[in-house]
Amino acid sequence: MSGPFAYRGTDLWVEQLPLSGIVEQVGTPCYVYSRNAIEDRWRRFDTAFGMAAHRVCYAVKANPSLAVLGLLAGLGSGFDIVSEGELRRVRRAGGDPRKVVFSGVGKTVAEMRYAIGEGIDCFNVESESELERLERTAAAMQAHVRVSLRVNPDVDPDTHPYIATGMRDNKFGIPIAEAPRIAAAMKGMRHLVLVGLDCHIGSQLVSLAPFEDAFARILELAQMLRASGHRLEHLDAGGGLGVRYRDEDPPEPQQYVDRLLAMLAERGLSDLALIIEPGRAIIGEAGILVTTVEYLKSVPSRRFAIVDAGMNDLLRPALYDAWHEIVPVRRRAGPESTYDVVGPVCESADFLGRGRQLCIMEGDLLAVRTAGAYGSSMGSHYNSRLLPPEILVDGDRFEIVRARAAYETLWAGERTMGEQAPLVTPLSRGK
Repeated sequence: MSGPFAYRGTDLWVEQLPLSGIVEQVGTPCYVYSRNAIEDRWRRFDTAFGMAAHRVCYAVKANPSLAVLGLLAGLGSGFDIVSEGELRRVRRAGGDPRKVVFSGVGKTVAEMRYAIGEGIDCFNVESESELERLERTAAAMQAHVRVSLRVNPDVDPDTHPYIATGMRDNKFGIPIAEAPRIAAAMKGMRHLVLVGLDCHIGSQLVSLAPFEDAFARILELAQMLRASGHRLEHLDAGGGLGVRYRDEDPPEPQQYVDRLLAMLAERGLSDLALIIEPGRAIIGEAGILVTTVEYLKSVPSRRFAIVDAGMNDLLRPALYDAWHEIVPVRRRAGPESTYDVVGPVCESADFLGRGRQLCIMEGDLLAVRTAGAYGSSMGSHYNSRLLPPEILVDGDRFEIVRARAAYETLWAGERTMGEQAPLVTPLSRGK
């Protein structure tokens, strides 16, 4: 095991701290992140561009922790957001709205107004109806708004169907064949200016081939639009570069960026800035979920290791049948047995890993690796369970960057029938 989480003797450490020492103070379950791993990974993307005009926009949905966003904002990162809430998080963490691109298929008028008022760089528009709504909203605010058309290139990303976003039957983006007509219609819109093209075909891609296929189609469209008089400033290649969960061998950031830049040059479009939106590839391997073995249980066909982290803490295995490596925080000497590592949630889908070879006892700690992305960000209070705390390690020190909540937070804002309700101004969601 290498990277920020590595064994020293029998104990698993993160940077310069033993995990067991952290857990003694914060309890389990808990998420633990490595500051150095996060920053190093972002820098690998950024420096891969050399002197080429570019922006690395971290995909906030992968992990919206204020601590993570603050680290990246300090490095000069841009951000890819998909909701007003994510933009508010970026602003709270010190992010620059002028480096923000706003993606997502269902932007409301309220979200558009907030983002325009904050002065974000660009809206990645995903439908003709959205474009018309954005024009009306910008006109009402007497604003001029920068737009990138997110196109759907109909490319199979060879990933889980739930995280494929660039095929013709997906809800995302404008069909690429319709983009020239929609771009032409924009010339009659007084408050919108077309500055770029955007494409994101899916997540956890471990080959460059789908990226190349999609980007080639975007480059062809860019040449067509330029010939029609559109003054494009940038191309947004999206995100989706994968990480190693088991035996995957994804491209390194340098390989990925080199290929995109080479394709720009081949088409004579090197004057365009390039935006990329990595999320998982920055934060995924920088985080783990630590959990305690509560019970060991045997039934005729299998053994269970019942732990205190469940599908509400890490949904990926239940949702995608995703595989995460699970290792002991302190190795024991002795024979291994095969366990299904399951949680306490009242669902048979509540598992973190099946068929794992482990030498463990009740009370032992387990680390679920590569859990930095889409772990805490997809967490819920299902079964009225508290969200786990989040810990950020920096060398030989750590900070609790999200505390374990009190149970009273589970019903904050609720009331029983007949109980006096606070006066609330109705939310206007005018279209």
